[in-house]
Amino acid sequence: MKIAVIGSGSWGTAIAVLLAKKKYSVYLWSWQQEETNRLERDRENKEFLPGILFPDEIVCSHDMDVCTANADLIVCAVPSPATRTTAQKLSKFVRDGQRILNISKGLEEESLLRLSQVYKQEIPQAEIAVMSGPSHAEEVSLGLPTTNVVAADEKAFAEYIQDVFMSDVFRVYTSDDVIGVEIGGALKNVIALCAGISDGLGFGDNTKAALMTRGIAEISRLGTAMGARMETFAGLSGIGDLIVTCTSMHSRNRRAGILIGQGKSLQDALSEVHMVVEGVNTATAAYRLSQKYDVSMPIATEAYRVLFEGKNARDAVVDLMTRNKTQELG
Repeated sequence: MKIAVIGSGSWGTAIAVLLAKKKYSVYLWSWQQEETNRLERDRENKEFLPGILFPDEIVCSHDMDVCTANADLIVCAVPSPATRTTAQKLSKFVRDGQRILNISKGLEEESLLRLSQVYKQEIPQAEIAVMSGPSHAEEVSLGLPTTNVVAADEKAFAEYIQDVFMSDVFRVYTSDDVIGVEIGGALKNVIALCAGISDGLGFGDNTKAALMTRGIAEISRLGTAMGARMETFAGLSGIGDLIVTCTSMHSRNRRAGILIGQGKSLQDALSEVHMVVEGVNTATAAYRLSQKYDVSMPIATEAYRVLFEGKNARDAVVDLMTRNKTQELG
């Protein structure tokens, strides 16, 4: 089996290593020739996953045609801001009925589209599935036990992805709730940013637990308004991904939030993390979607105001705590 992995950041690299260890022929595409040269020379991604050596089954290439030619599966792992431009480049190399799996998490900021919708717009000839869940690249690349969920409109496609990825260290469940899996995976990054800000402000476990619990309530409200099923958010792409992203220092969203909570500007925090922080882009989309669907999302709204309107983070917490009284459920 030949698998093309489009995107050589930490997650794309980790998935390429995971699949290569199953003895698939894996072609790892980088958007810059210089990056391809470094990966091929070092046989590891020293920038994002240092110390993880590439199996022989990984071929590094900047040539998208070479990577995708006769591929049984194309796995897309590019950041959300690069999704549309990458899909446009990819489209001319994709045959009718080609199976594509998107493993990136986020929303397109301007259109508010889910990433699978962007791929369907730009590559209408392909079948698109999505995979999400609590899966830090650092741990997957080390072979630590991890579980994810794959969602597709067709059950057979989801089961195909399940068979491709399943191993003794990577377990995959299937779902037909594409909307729910994508919304959970995207919006948890906003809550993780807030959890990091809370840590940076010096708040405790009580605060973080409140953010996570009320955060999943907001995600569920928006997701169901968009057509997702409530139970999806109790699963791997909902509460599962939220837990790992809000509590681990592997999380770039939490790390960026910590820096902001400590008083650094958004740009300084992003520079220090030195990786794409999806929660920043998604915060704008979440705020606009809450208005579009008339859904109450006070945490996401305060996150947007802190990130983009200069609101003091402590003031945001006070405003969240002193909102009008309400019941927990409903």
